[in-house]
Amino acid sequence: MTSWLLGAGVFVIHLAGVVSAVLALLSSRTSQGAVAWIISLVTFPYAALPAYWVFGRPRFYGYVSSRGEHDSTLRRILARYRPLIEPYLTEAANVRVQAVEKLAMMPLTGGNRASLLIDGQATFDSLFAGIEAARDYVLVQFFIIRRDRLGIALKDLLERKAGQGVRVYLLYDEIGCHSLDDGYLDDLSRAGVEVSAFNSSRGFRHRFQLNFRNHRKVTVVDGVLGWTGGLNVGVEYLGEDARHGPWRDTHLMLSGPSVLGLQEAFWEDWHWATGRVIDLEWKPRVTCDECQHVVIVPSGPADGLETASLLMQHNIHGAQQRLWITSPYFVPDQGVQDALRLAALRGVDVRVMMPERPDHLLVFLSAFSFLPDMIRAGVKIYRYQPGFLHQKVMLIDDHSATVGTVNLDNRSFRLNFEITAFIPDHGFAAEVAVMLENDFAQCRGVTLEELESRPLWRKLVSRAAYLLAPVQ
Repeated sequence: MTSWLLGAGVFVIHLAGVVSAVLALLSSRTSQGAVAWIISLVTFPYAALPAYWVFGRPRFYGYVSSRGEHDSTLRRILARYRPLIEPYLTEAANVRVQAVEKLAMMPLTGGNRASLLIDGQATFDSLFAGIEAARDYVLVQFFIIRRDRLGIALKDLLERKAGQGVRVYLLYDEIGCHSLDDGYLDDLSRAGVEVSAFNSSRGFRHRFQLNFRNHRKVTVVDGVLGWTGGLNVGVEYLGEDARHGPWRDTHLMLSGPSVLGLQEAFWEDWHWATGRVIDLEWKPRVTCDECQHVVIVPSGPADGLETASLLMQHNIHGAQQRLWITSPYFVPDQGVQDALRLAALRGVDVRVMMPERPDHLLVFLSAFSFLPDMIRAGVKIYRYQPGFLHQKVMLIDDHSATVGTVNLDNRSFRLNFEITAFIPDHGFAAEVAVMLENDFAQCRGVTLEELESRPLWRKLVSRAAYLLAPVQ
């Protein structure tokens, strides 16, 4: 009997491996990923099965998007809100911007003011002042919140605003905030703050969705002011962590109709996490004298398209004179790598700024496996020297720039919920150019000789690390 049960168990495991291999064949986003999963699941299902169901799922199933067809409540509210924004819609002047609108499933709006916030002190001074001025509601979403000096300051501020009768909603990623203790969250709840984890694995059907993360950083005050960018909540983002040293990051403050795009992304995430719909202000308000055009581009594993990767490739292919990119994690997929090389080959000034000091060793090592080919094609690679570089910024020629949460890696392209502000404005692009010129002045260029002179064991380690790029 024991041997029969053992045999039956082995049969079931192998059958499950074959079934999962068929699912991988039908759903994997890349042929390389499909081949890797099929071979693993068929030949050694004992280890591959749990790994596939945690790391191999290509989409975030069950996420309720207000732009989808499955939730009538959200759709009815959006049907009332979208006409209000029509007076501020701007017809895209060229197909370059039209494509961004279609990717974002959000419109290009005028009447906005986009203000760069450079590094942590400027960012949190602006964000805390905005929250302090709130009269109706505050929406706050971060990937990481720490219980340190900065985290306590945010907590005290949110509790105080809730005590004043302002509706306060805090959404956090449970993986990014794994070290955040229950006492911090309980204090907020007792003070009247609505608190929720993103709950990527909410419910029995979605219990294996552990590899998906909500990496968005969004703050909205009264539907009038909004913030997004690279900074989370922790003293390291103020440059107070000895291991990382000075922390280089960029955030963005928005006012005008584009704030409703940030609000809509938070609103959808909150509905997924809690099942509840928040009553918010959806009437656009213009507060600027010299206004800019903005498209808010949410992206994530619930999208029908690979929005973040396609946005990146679209901007690269559209560059004619220069393309400057900063990213702390640079392990792009093959499509983005090829686009960068082609841009350099056609004479575009392609520069990629990366940190000198790593905080994720595998990602840092992976980049060395393809950087030589990048440099041979004419892509210029720079390493930021003073401390850790965490900003996610792109400059396209002299006409457009992006600021957001997307890193140039598979996790941001396919596994994380992200958000980007695309700003086709010459004045804003000029501000970004000055900012990045100052950053490049504090970088060192990486040479082909430097990479090729590495010992063989380091090259092998880099190649091995690159094999894990899909789940880093």
